[in-house]
Amino acid sequence: MRLLDIFKDLFDGNRYLHRKSNLGDLVAAGFYEDLVRLGKSQKLVERIQAHDRVINLRNITVGRNARRGDGTFGELVPTAVAVVEKEFLVARGPTANLEIGVETKILAKAMIKQIDRVVGDLRRQTQIFKQQGGNPICIGFVGVNYADKYTSYEGKRKFPTDGKKYKHPSQEGLSAENRLDVEARPYFEEFLIIRFQATNTRPYPFSWVDFEALQLQYNALLTRVCREYDHRF
Repeated sequence: MRLLDIFKDLFDGNRYLHRKSNLGDLVAAGFYEDLVRLGKSQKLVERIQAHDRVINLRNITVGRNARRGDGTFGELVPTAVAVVEKEFLVARGPTANLEIGVETKILAKAMIKQIDRVVGDLRRQTQIFKQQGGNPICIGFVGVNYADKYTSYEGKRKFPTDGKKYKHPSQEGLSAENRLDVEARPYFEEFLIIRFQATNTRPYPFSWVDFEALQLQYNALLTRVCREYDHRF
């Protein structure tokens, strides 16, 4: 499963830098790869193989002045050239419309402090997806950390959790997840919370909270999206 592999690689053996703006794009790209590999929608697969449908990783849909999600998917603009990147099945290019929109968030530390902003961003993004016209399938992926400790970085400065002033992820994960379930999930057709454990300290270990359950949830989500795509488009 490409999405889960990409998500894991953000932390596993690597220092996670939360201010990097393209991380959500990477995760979303993995989702579209998984849709193709699953093969539940022949219509979707044929359009992707013909490069008629592409991922738009640019800031806007052509002719629509609005922020896009981390990976929007739609019809390639006529006369535009689809770009195929190495090891990816789904091409990139400018899109004329929006059929699937993905928004990705990762809560690794200070979750309760930022939960209002995250929920607000998630809600607004679904509104923006729908303003693009058509009837897009809106999908949200949110990573929630459950590690016993965590360190974030700002340049050369380190900010470790201490369990008091700066709560450990394991102290906040469940509360953050409950807020997401109540306040963000209803705005999306599909919404998956990705539970993980990462301390972000050398040697940068990573683990899933319950990988078998996550696999089942994610594969079910992929199947439903394929069925819904056939229904809508």
